[in-house]
Amino acid sequence: MSNERAMTESDNPRERARETGADRTPMSERPSIDIDGLELTYGDGTTAVDGVDLTVADGEFFGFLGPNGAGKTTTIKVLATLLSPTAGSVAVNGFDVRTEPRKIRESIGYMAQETSIDPELTAEENIRFACEAYGVPRGDRDERTAELLDLVDLVDVADKRSEEFSGGMKKRLDAATALVHRPALVFLDEPTTGLDPKARNRLWEYFERINDRGTTIFLTTQYLEEADKLCERLAVILDGEIVADGSPADLKRQVGGDVLDIELGGDGEARTRATTIAREFDAFRDATVEETDTGISVTAESARQSGTDLLVALRDAGLTVTGFNVRAPTLDDVFLAITGERVDTNETEESA
Repeated sequence: MSNERAMTESDNPRERARETGADRTPMSERPSIDIDGLELTYGDGTTAVDGVDLTVADGEFFGFLGPNGAGKTTTIKVLATLLSPTAGSVAVNGFDVRTEPRKIRESIGYMAQETSIDPELTAEENIRFACEAYGVPRGDRDERTAELLDLVDLVDVADKRSEEFSGGMKKRLDAATALVHRPALVFLDEPTTGLDPKARNRLWEYFERINDRGTTIFLTTQYLEEADKLCERLAVILDGEIVADGSPADLKRQVGGDVLDIELGGDGEARTRATTIAREFDAFRDATVEETDTGISVTAESARQSGTDLLVALRDAGLTVTGFNVRAPTLDDVFLAITGERVDTNETEESA
């Protein structure tokens, strides 16, 4: 197992720039999103969102995380005026979701997991169609189309039908169509799902460019590395309630201590025995111990100081330790600590 060093806030140039304000357009005093006591109960009596309070600042890159069925999609649908709240107040870009839905729709962009582009149209035609749909003035459409093709690096294939594009190119074009009306706020709903790492990284660059121009971004993602890299602040929703809110670094600190990953030889019985030994180990009685695919993972304040003693105890018990690593917590560890499960990102990947 490699001894990779986890990236801290100071390691991330974008994070350092945010701390100093170097890459941020001055934010207005009005938040992009202001939610107070949001509740939504469906007709069958199911409560999907239960008393959510949330504020997203103008110009912020915000991440919204949670397991499937936690209330993420319902919350976004309320913000996008696709669902009406049962109770509470919700304002988007200063407009009330109940009384000013049209103004909200005119001021937001939305990029879903599935692309909405027309495969029969070229890249340029898709953007022009979006310009018409969003009511971009005719005199501005040529310049706007050229600007967006350049933003997402599709100038060279502007006259190519989008059905010929790779998955990553389609996502980039979809992002461009969501920006034609220069929305103040863009919702990115799992926008990189299914893409390979290279394509994902390219989209990250475009999202950062959009945010650097002053656009507020509200991101939901199953890739916690993505949230860690891009977002200034995160909230975790569980069973319809916000259970954590803070910067990625703040949330990692709340996990407590470091993480000791231990690889073991043998089968599942070896991992089960190791889990029991770790949980009964004096130094780790208050630790979080998880059985993994290759061994066990121990999260504890004393992981660095007492890790060697645990390795000795495992070997004394006849278990084969094939590798180990002590690292700082990741957002995956945060997610596990809060929700009791890890995010499943297994899927077929498409290229850039």
